[in-house]
Amino acid sequence: MGLIGEVLLLPFAPVRGSAWVIRQVLHEAERIYYDPAAIRAELAQLEERLEAGEIDEEEFDRQEDLLLDRLEIALRGSAGSPEGTAR
Repeated sequence: MGLIGEVLLLPFAPVRGSAWVIRQVLHEAERIYYDPAAIRAELAQLEERLEAGEIDEEEFDRQEDLLLDRLEIALRGSAGSPEGTAR
């Protein structure tokens, strides 16, 4: 983009900057949400809640399925990443 384009788009700089920040926050949130270590920790906590009687078997199964689906997505997504699956 040339100098004229930059000057014309200057009033939109805060919007472009905000959009960049939002993309960065979203990326970090997804990274944390799909972190296999975090998901495994949530599975362990879920099992502890079942053993403590805080939730019943039906609720455990429902939440476990959701966490296992998330873990599957996380492991499938990390297979093509530069870090690989060795976390």
